[in-house]
Amino acid sequence: MHRLRQSYEAIPAGAPVRLAKRTSNLFRPRADVTTPGLDVSGLRGVVALDPRARTADVQGMCTYEDLVDVTLAHGLMPLVVPQLRTITLGGAVTGLGIESTSFRNGLPHESVLEMDVLTGAGDLVTATRDGDHADLFTTFPNSYGSLGYATRLRIELEPVSRYVALRHVRFDDLDALAKAVDGIVADRSWEGTRIDGVDGVVFEPGEAYLTLATWTHDPGGATPSDYTGQDVYYRSLQRRETDLLTCHDYLWRWDTDWFWCSRAFGAQDPRVRRLWPRRYRRSDVYHRLVGLENRLGLVARVDRWRGRPARERVIQDVEVPVENLAAFLRWFDDAVGMRPVWLCPLRLREPTGPGSATAWPSYPLLPGTTYVNAGFWGTVPIAPGARDGDVNRAVEARVTELGGHKSLYSDAYYDRATFDRLYDGANLARVKDTYDPEGRLTGLYEKAVTRR
Repeated sequence: MHRLRQSYEAIPAGAPVRLAKRTSNLFRPRADVTTPGLDVSGLRGVVALDPRARTADVQGMCTYEDLVDVTLAHGLMPLVVPQLRTITLGGAVTGLGIESTSFRNGLPHESVLEMDVLTGAGDLVTATRDGDHADLFTTFPNSYGSLGYATRLRIELEPVSRYVALRHVRFDDLDALAKAVDGIVADRSWEGTRIDGVDGVVFEPGEAYLTLATWTHDPGGATPSDYTGQDVYYRSLQRRETDLLTCHDYLWRWDTDWFWCSRAFGAQDPRVRRLWPRRYRRSDVYHRLVGLENRLGLVARVDRWRGRPARERVIQDVEVPVENLAAFLRWFDDAVGMRPVWLCPLRLREPTGPGSATAWPSYPLLPGTTYVNAGFWGTVPIAPGARDGDVNRAVEARVTELGGHKSLYSDAYYDRATFDRLYDGANLARVKDTYDPEGRLTGLYEKAVTRR
């Protein structure tokens, strides 16, 4: 904390306050600044774990990879473990995270019991749901550092088994898929089997899969699969109906190939894969390669040399109500045409305990409503006469029409009035006036849309 406070005080008055981070899981380019950032290098660990209370105190820059290594040794896991190893606890709470347990555990911020936040005013405050600084606590999720930075979080944990049994269920009809999701979320079971996790992949409108996960201590004589080697996890959905993974490998099943995005680097080619060391088959390595391309523009130069059209980046995660899922997926396939699409059901937690559903004004999903996250990550050619960003704008408009929301970790194109309506800009402004009265922290709209 001493280094953090020192670095805050070293930032000149009137200069923006930002984190000094080497890595990021954001896909929003930011304007360069020359002033120093906050030194968060000392905020990377697990402070304490209470197996009986099933809680963990974690520093804000601790990655889920490091946290899971500690909790699994006690037969526990965070209620939601976002898919990528280097997502931090503070990042998942001030941004958004989602995974296959979200249909019963909601989003990462819903399992937070209290957190210490360094505000824009330079104060370190402890915020809780019903106590001091409750306005900061409820507005912090989806604020992306515009209100402050979490330095410590106390979160809930839950028991987990050593193995995870998987069943890949194919659907040839998107309406049937949506109906199945609705039933699984309601019953937390499928054909009489308890379901602990559910997500899915749409390869095309006529070929989609739900992967149903059940925690188990009994492998049933099966040998757990290994998708950190030559085999690629998402391809297994099309080849087999059942599977078995260790809990550790299940939590990071998407990280090894960054879902399917590693194919852009040739990492799914068996010849390349044999030469690509396992320790470098992980999302943060691919993200650094993307950052290098963004700086150098080599692919764009080659495309221009070959006469190919410029491409628009379409990297988004959106939530739509389950009853509108099929309509969105059909529209997306026709209008955008990117495949595959990841699916992950989500429902805010029921109001039955300390992690109960409450108003989260900066990302106002409705309690009692089942949403499905659709994730799609890639590029599309810019059509003649179109602008860079037109496809993203169309996605934003369609999601809003269908009663959904989109995450702000990537490019956003909303006008200010629409943005404030969707993310409760009035409340955000009130809370920001309290905790950042001099405007030291960049505003959410400026970060998400104008890329400051």
